[in-house]
Amino acid sequence: MLVLAGLIGTISGLAAVLLKETVHTIQQTLTSDFDIKYENYFYIGFPLIGILITALITEYILKEKLGHGITQILYDISKRSSVIRRSKMYSRMVTSAITVGFGGSVGLEAPIVVTGSAIGSNIGRLMHMTYKRRTLLIGCGAAGAISAIFNSPVAGVIFSMEVILADVTIAMFIPLLIASVTGALISLTLLGDDVLFSFPLVDSFKAADTPFYILLGIVCGLVSVYFTRTTYKIESLITKVKNVIGRAVVGGILLGVIIFVFPPIYGEGYNTIKLLLAGREEEIFNTTLFFNEIDNVFLLLLFIFGVLLVKPIASALTIGSGGSGGIFAPSLFLGGITGFLFAALVNTVTWGNMSTSNFTLVGMCGVMSGVLYAPLTAIFLIAEITSGYELFVPLMLVSAISYSTSSFFEKHSLYTKHLIERGDLIPNDKDRQVLSQIDLNKIIETDLLVVHPEATLGELVSLVKVSKRNIFPVVNEYDELMGVVTLDDIRNIMFDQEARETTKVKTLMSAPPASVQPHENMQSVMSKFEISGAWNLPVIENGKYKGFLSKSSIFNTYRKKLIRYQVE
Repeated sequence: MLVLAGLIGTISGLAAVLLKETVHTIQQTLTSDFDIKYENYFYIGFPLIGILITALITEYILKEKLGHGITQILYDISKRSSVIRRSKMYSRMVTSAITVGFGGSVGLEAPIVVTGSAIGSNIGRLMHMTYKRRTLLIGCGAAGAISAIFNSPVAGVIFSMEVILADVTIAMFIPLLIASVTGALISLTLLGDDVLFSFPLVDSFKAADTPFYILLGIVCGLVSVYFTRTTYKIESLITKVKNVIGRAVVGGILLGVIIFVFPPIYGEGYNTIKLLLAGREEEIFNTTLFFNEIDNVFLLLLFIFGVLLVKPIASALTIGSGGSGGIFAPSLFLGGITGFLFAALVNTVTWGNMSTSNFTLVGMCGVMSGVLYAPLTAIFLIAEITSGYELFVPLMLVSAISYSTSSFFEKHSLYTKHLIERGDLIPNDKDRQVLSQIDLNKIIETDLLVVHPEATLGELVSLVKVSKRNIFPVVNEYDELMGVVTLDDIRNIMFDQEARETTKVKTLMSAPPASVQPHENMQSVMSKFEISGAWNLPVIENGKYKGFLSKSSIFNTYRKKLIRYQVE
């Protein structure tokens, strides 16, 4: 496992370096000749081209759905025994490089996490690993990817523990460390200090600013809720355009218009954060419609507030219209904007001298914590980015308050909300986790002998003689279940010769108390068993009878999976 963890960390690190360099090369090629004094109309066209190319590749070559990559990883762990499609080892790299390179307002972190996780899963399958070990190797891939792209090995490990893996023991912790360290070493070797984002801390933390950090934590939590709900709303609206190409065109055009008005939203947005941290915030007016208003402080703050409002819309349009990327970078970007805007407004109103760079960094931590529901990852990521722990106290404070505020309004993170609502992910409940891994299609019982509703009691008795079951589904010529006859229903008359010749089965049958669909989640199925009090329920698919499901088969399968889970 340690050798495999190191191998996966190495490959994930190489993938992260390759993706980063590819994206930045594309962006440099497309935007290097932009004149900072003039608005650039290419901002309208580039995102459209990127999303359109991505949608075409996804639909006709890769033939898979993109969406939120980490959500899909969590689904694969929960419902597909940690088996991730082989194509995901490269598909997200190709599509996200095009999307982000051409200005899609999303990040590279989620695609590279998907890539690393897919590498871990498929190496685990190649080595015939068990489910738990495959899951651990997925976590190793995620840790190596985050560690490499940010040069933050501690944050890589913690991200894997908080977001990807349900529970971590000491034995599992060591491979994560190995993968994360190797990923960071690959990044340092190939990129040196040219990592995705880093900033040497210049201002020290002042305890007197603590009340403002508390207030910033609340603001970051509210911004996180705004980000999450806006993302859901915009994605649901854009997906109403059913045609893949039409959706890409509509989303691409809308995104292009937004980026034309607010160029800082182009791509990941880390360059904007670097300007804010360096005290060169007036440069974010470059290539905008407001270049001539470069000295207007209030217009600058208003412009930054506008960026804050439209960034979630731009990110949702990018992903919802068919682009490839994640919300990791947008949450950091939005947090940086929030922290800077908060400090700048306080300084303007109170004539104070709070460090805008410190508040920018802490704001990044706060919104990331509130969006991803990964407070520890947010704390250690910013601590590692700044190469020190000077801001550790405000980072912890703002992260905790933002997480608490966000989770008050939204119970689950953007990654897990839909999965939990559908029953595809059960956090912190081992019993339900094991139950959810049972595939109903594999335990449907088809050995019950069916009888036609027009058949006589005598014909049914003939089936009783050869059947090993005491339930007889009544099915018509269209394979539709009309009712059920049990042995108890006919016990008193089955030996009456006259009744056997004259009584029709349809007069003896009764409706089942409930029915089950073959793709229904196990929580719903067990609820039906509990409410109905039945021991057996019919399985119906598209109105057709498929077989029966029994409590005994569910419990037997559950017991086997539980034993296997504990052994692994």
